[in-house]
Amino acid sequence: MAESQEIEVRLVQLEADNTRLRRLLDEAGAPDGLRHGLRDTMAMLRAVLRLSAETADTVDSYATHLEGRLDAITRVRVTADTFGEVNLHTLISDELMIHLIREGEQAELSGPPVRLRPKAAQLVALAIHELSSNAIEHGVLGLAAGDVAVGWSVDTDAGHGAGDLTLTWKETGGAGVVPPARHGFGMQVLKEMLSYELGARVALAFEPDGLRCTCRFPLTPRVGRVVEESGADENGDGA
Repeated sequence: MAESQEIEVRLVQLEADNTRLRRLLDEAGAPDGLRHGLRDTMAMLRAVLRLSAETADTVDSYATHLEGRLDAITRVRVTADTFGEVNLHTLISDELMIHLIREGEQAELSGPPVRLRPKAAQLVALAIHELSSNAIEHGVLGLAAGDVAVGWSVDTDAGHGAGDLTLTWKETGGAGVVPPARHGFGMQVLKEMLSYELGARVALAFEPDGLRCTCRFPLTPRVGRVVEESGADENGDGA
């Protein structure tokens, strides 16, 4: 069987599983909030499945990268189901740790306490996953001297009724960094999915010592909020 046909068979099987799950939820009379959240997750999973297939070079590459992408979405979904929101700092730190990139060693994180709503958190987690994977496979985090600084800030004077959250990923320690030769899944996430779902503006700069990615999007109530430092739960709501 050709590799493209094998990928298509896997997609059909996964779509069938998703359909059965939706039917079971309907039959069980699951609460509207749960069904709505799962519908959002299912829609994102379908998009990830399709885009992963379209951008994969081989079946092995498709399977390997797909597993990591689905895991990133699932981890955030579990946290969101437990707390209702997701701590941005924890989201980024956990995703880096999955790639064995430890805060205080190869990574530095800084920014105000922000809680993201489930859908936005899943998208951001997917973006961080792609940036981390790319930095290990092709960028500076595969090098002993490679580091990444992830910082975020919120501009409360954005002029459209909500502050803008600006998230910056900056790699250092590389040499001779150049743009990729092909437009892969990671680029689709950064340039298209974030823009469509969050209204994000994403700028990529392939600087001599590493990639700089800046993502800016409105922090509306459906996306997330800034919370007070004191009394803020690690993953959920502030007190």
